[in-house]
Amino acid sequence: MEYTWKIEDIYTNLDAWNADKQKLAGMITEVDAKAKTWAQSARNFYDMLKFMEEIDILSSKLSSYAGFQNDMDMSNPLYLQMEAEMQQLYIQMGLKFSFFNNDLLKMDEKVLWSYFDAEPKLVPFRHDIENTLRSRKHILPEDQEKLISQMGLFSGTPSQASGFLRDVDMPPAEIVLSDGTKINLNTANFMRTRGSKNPADRSLAMRTFFGNYKKYENTLAALLEGYLKNRVFNKRVRNYGSCLQARLYGENIDTNVYYTLIKNVNENLNPLHRFLKLKKELLGVDKFMYEDIYASSVKAVDKLYTYDEAKDLVINAMKPLGSEYVSNLERGFNSRWVDIYPNKGKQSGAYSGGVYGIHPFVKMNYNGNYNAVSTLAHELGHSMHSYFSSKNQTYGNAGYPTFLAEIASTFNESLLMDYLLKNETDDMFKLYILDSYLDGARGTIYRQTLFAEFELAMYRHVESGKSLSPEFLNKTYLELTRKYYGQDLGVTQVDDYIQSEWSYIPHFYRNYYVFQYSTGMLASMMLADRVLNNGGESAKSSIESYIKLLSSGGSDYPLELLKKAGVDMTSSEPYAAGLARFDNYVTEMEKIVARLKAAGKL
Repeated sequence: MEYTWKIEDIYTNLDAWNADKQKLAGMITEVDAKAKTWAQSARNFYDMLKFMEEIDILSSKLSSYAGFQNDMDMSNPLYLQMEAEMQQLYIQMGLKFSFFNNDLLKMDEKVLWSYFDAEPKLVPFRHDIENTLRSRKHILPEDQEKLISQMGLFSGTPSQASGFLRDVDMPPAEIVLSDGTKINLNTANFMRTRGSKNPADRSLAMRTFFGNYKKYENTLAALLEGYLKNRVFNKRVRNYGSCLQARLYGENIDTNVYYTLIKNVNENLNPLHRFLKLKKELLGVDKFMYEDIYASSVKAVDKLYTYDEAKDLVINAMKPLGSEYVSNLERGFNSRWVDIYPNKGKQSGAYSGGVYGIHPFVKMNYNGNYNAVSTLAHELGHSMHSYFSSKNQTYGNAGYPTFLAEIASTFNESLLMDYLLKNETDDMFKLYILDSYLDGARGTIYRQTLFAEFELAMYRHVESGKSLSPEFLNKTYLELTRKYYGQDLGVTQVDDYIQSEWSYIPHFYRNYYVFQYSTGMLASMMLADRVLNNGGESAKSSIESYIKLLSSGGSDYPLELLKKAGVDMTSSEPYAAGLARFDNYVTEMEKIVARLKAAGKL
């Protein structure tokens, strides 16, 4: 039991879950009666908002339990059924509360704000109400909102169908590796083989895998176009200027942030190219190919950490953030917030999921290597964000927006890297972790920005009324990949086969999501640099502003919360600072390579 998370902190057993599910169903039936008079007095107004909050808290708790249980045992049909039951309840909730925004927008604003003067308990709801009023011109009449809410029954079909095609129905190609081993090149085997130490094997894996995808490019392009047309429909009926504006409007993010990211990364491709040239040197290849990107450029370091050692590493690395952060981190370890090891039926990968009023839950598949330690630090960054926001905010303001979600996690990665570089004495291990960190940063900053630029091109193409053909997708993706990885500069050879990589990326079904990986990591690198490199009162102020950011949840718009922490994402400063930190790590890696060569170890 000590190695599993304490799921009973949510529900002690299935009977308790079912009892709350019935309670939620009963609460949903009460909505119609409450809706008749909810806007007629300050007290009724508060009662409705509080009632909606209670329903949200309960439904989130129920969904988390079902989802967490399913992730621990994906072979159990009971948990799939529980998740399906919750989906139906969410649809019912959407229909029942479709009146809310329309009623709110019909209110006289003087009367509305007089309610806030009369009832102090309404203060925590003010930000959400202001945001709804700000969205006035994008909210439709009630009958139309009800109709659109029904689209939830099928709007996810293109993404779901794409997933089934890629992960289930598409027959994997078979390849024979250089040692004679035959493998079915499914996604898991592909991800493992593309990092092979043998250049011929990784080239064969990459070319065969994407060659197989190319056979299905017409279907995959049609599914992607279907998803994008859903977003275009939403943009049009809700009167947004573009799909990008529609996506960012709710969080009040200026579309210029998106363009600023792309512009600054394009202007700072040199650090990436320096890193790739260093990889080429370490790999000892005559020409650096795109299929060499995933190969570790440093020989595997025979170093494993027990879970207890990993805990100590993470705790020590986070000490610059002060005693409050560290004590709550220790509390998470000691109170079984983490499900640690792989098990039969357990979902692969890792995540952190917060449950308001209880605590965060961290799913790991810990195997002892450095990447597992880094992943633990990453997910606990999310957990501390959830913990501090839940502790300091009401439910409605505790949920931090996705734009901020990757900051706390990648911040912890930076602190872990800094700690190891300062405390490790083995240059070969330092080289290994630097290579691993920079490769992750390449994937998070440069690769995701490439995706963001590609996504923007796709949306603009469909918004102009053109078909999202495989020819357009292939040409656009190949050109961008060659630009980012420096083909014309002789950095990386990107062959034609990579034009099909777009069809493998599930995130393109998540509506302008990927850019936030890049902005989040760049912001966190700037914040981490201030905490680590400022001294005295300046360091103390940097720590306080960072903890305040974690504690703010979604109590204000994300750009405003970041500005309070000293990061202005509408300017070039955080992009320059983050990319400079990347560049500094490349320089440090070059120095270590020089030392190892001088010592005859490379």
